[in-house]
Amino acid sequence: MANKSSGPLAGIKIVELGGVGPVPYCCMLLSDLGADIIRIDRPPGYDGGAPVEPRFNLLNRGRRSAALDLKKQGAVEAVLKLVEGADALVEGFRPGVAEKLGLGPDDCLAVNPALVYGRMTGWGQDGPLAHTPGHDVNYVSLTGVLHSVGTAGGPPTIPLNLAGDFGGGSLYLALGVVSALLESRRSGLGQVIDAAMVDGSASLMTLFYGLHAAGYWSDERGTNRLDSGAPWYNVYETKDGRWLSVGSNEARFWRNSLRLLGLNEDDMPDQHDRSRWPEVHDTFAAVFRTRTRDEWCTLAEGEDVCFAPVLSLAEAPHHPHLRARGTFVEVEGVLQPAPAPRFSRTPGAVRSAPARPGQHTEEVLTDWGLTSDDLTALRAAGVIC
Repeated sequence: MANKSSGPLAGIKIVELGGVGPVPYCCMLLSDLGADIIRIDRPPGYDGGAPVEPRFNLLNRGRRSAALDLKKQGAVEAVLKLVEGADALVEGFRPGVAEKLGLGPDDCLAVNPALVYGRMTGWGQDGPLAHTPGHDVNYVSLTGVLHSVGTAGGPPTIPLNLAGDFGGGSLYLALGVVSALLESRRSGLGQVIDAAMVDGSASLMTLFYGLHAAGYWSDERGTNRLDSGAPWYNVYETKDGRWLSVGSNEARFWRNSLRLLGLNEDDMPDQHDRSRWPEVHDTFAAVFRTRTRDEWCTLAEGEDVCFAPVLSLAEAPHHPHLRARGTFVEVEGVLQPAPAPRFSRTPGAVRSAPARPGQHTEEVLTDWGLTSDDLTALRAAGVIC
C-alpha cells in the first residue's frame, strides 16, 4: 500500500523511539489515522518482541524505520534535529532512561517548546514501583483486573495482554497524545504525558469499582452478572464441541432466549435470583449441547436474542458481518484488522506493511530535514545501523 498520508491526523509528525508492546500499538493506531511517524529502531541484536518475520509484526505497520545506535556520539543530536520538526515524541523506556540518553522531556522541549512528549510505562514515572521491572500481567494484578477475570472457584484468567499493554496502555497514551496536540494548538506549548498501565487498567475498571462500592458487585470471581456468574451472560459448549455466547441482560432478551431454547418461562426461576443461577446454568448447558454451534446460529438468525458464535482467529475474518464491514484487510498477503474507528470524511488506512528495522534510515532522515553532510557524519560515527 502507498505511504501517502490520509486520515484525520494527516500532517501530524511523530518520532517513535522503538520498543515492544504498547508504544508500537499506540503508534500503529496514530499511523492508521494519518500521522507521519518515524520509528527509531534499536541496533540489530536487540532482544525483544516475537521472533517472526517483520511482515508479521503488525504493530509496526504504516511507519518507516530508521535504525540508530542511540549510545553512540551524534545519534542523540540527530534525533533532536528530528524533534525540532515534530509535533510529538513517544517513548516507552523505564523512568530515567531517556534522560540518561539525552532525550528526556527537558532536552526535547528545549529544542521544540510545542512538543507533545508521550511516556509509556507499566508502573508510571513515579511511585515506589516506578523503577521495578514488570509486564502486563503484573500491572493488571495490582489494579484488580486480573483478580476479577475467571470462573467461580477457578484461578484468575489472564486476559491476553489486552487490559494492560493495549487497553490500559496504548489507548490511553494515544488519547493523551491527541488531547495534548489539541491543547498545544491553542497554547503553543507542549507538555509531558505520563501514561501508566496501572492507571489505565484501573480506569478501565471504573464501572466495577462503582458497583463494588454499592454492594452490588462481589469480589468473589465468577459470581456476578458480567463475569460468567449469570447464566444469561455466559458461554456454552454446543453439540460439536464449539462455543456460543449469550448476552441476555435485559428482561426481553431473557424471555426471547428462553423461547428459542424451548424453555417455559413459568418453569424457570426469576432471572435475577442469584441463588438459582447455578441451576439455570446447568439447564442452559444441557439444552445448548443438543445442537451444533452453527445450528444454533441459524435458529437465532432474525430473532431478537443476543447470541453469537465464539469464533477462532482463523474463523473471525471470514464471518459475513465482518467481511461486509471490511473489518479485516489483507496487506501484502497478511490478513489483519483494519484501521479503527471509522471517519466519514477523512478515513484512515494501512499505508504500508511493517518495515524491517532500519529499512528506510537514510530516506526518512533526509525527508525529515537532515542534510547529506549530517548523514555522512552519522555513517562515519557508526550511528546509522
